[in-house]
Amino acid sequence: MQLSNLEHLPNYTITERLDVVYGSTVRTKHVGKDFLAGLKNIVGGELVAYTELLEEARQEALERMIDKARAMGADAVVGVRFSTSNVAVGASEIFVYGTAVKAVRNAPFENTQQPPAFNPTSFE
Repeated sequence: MQLSNLEHLPNYTITERLDVVYGSTVRTKHVGKDFLAGLKNIVGGELVAYTELLEEARQEALERMIDKARAMGADAVVGVRFSTSNVAVGASEIFVYGTAVKAVRNAPFENTQQPPAFNPTSFE
């Protein structure tokens, strides 16, 4: 399954846009690890337990989105975005979404979908 945060797939032609697909998970940390993270928060530094938790949650949400895209017969998901929110004390939701599409690989040196043109005045 091809994934892209762009609205197109480099070297592919999108033949059909199917639907929006998403995946999500809500996770909370073990109370003991949460307590240790609280102590670490006092002295500063990375909260490794939370970093690992969010990484696992992102992967699970991504896999759920991919499963939904495959069930539709998609070849790829474009416009992939992640969102994180706190839903309760100590619990976070990871939400990932994008557009499921059918796409075919272009012949070599045939890229029919070009990215938008650079506009230097938009950064002034």
